[in-house]
Amino acid sequence: MPVTTLNGKSVHVNEEGFLTEYDEWDESLAAVLAEQIGIQLTDAHWKVIRFLREDFKAQGETATTRRVQQVGGVPVKEQFTLFPKKPGKKMSYIAGLPKPHGCV
Repeated sequence: MPVTTLNGKSVHVNEEGFLTEYDEWDESLAAVLAEQIGIQLTDAHWKVIRFLREDFKAQGETATTRRVQQVGGVPVKEQFTLFPKKPGKKMSYIAGLPKPHGCV
């Protein structure tokens, strides 16, 4: 896997730029990743990101937008507002997780 430098630290990424090592992520890195895709993080964004991180640790895979709605309590419509156009991809990117299954 390629290594890149983000926020002054080396991190492992895949060919699409998604982090591949769970423990290399931190909240300051999330802010940098969000900025790269034009998102300014608010408390609502953090609710989703923290849910994704906790759920990934428990489930072993990235939650889909449907799971974020059903288990995380954030309606899909709100996810599209917070992470426009491709919420599943953008949420997982900022959270330092792989794209959810079924996400193109």
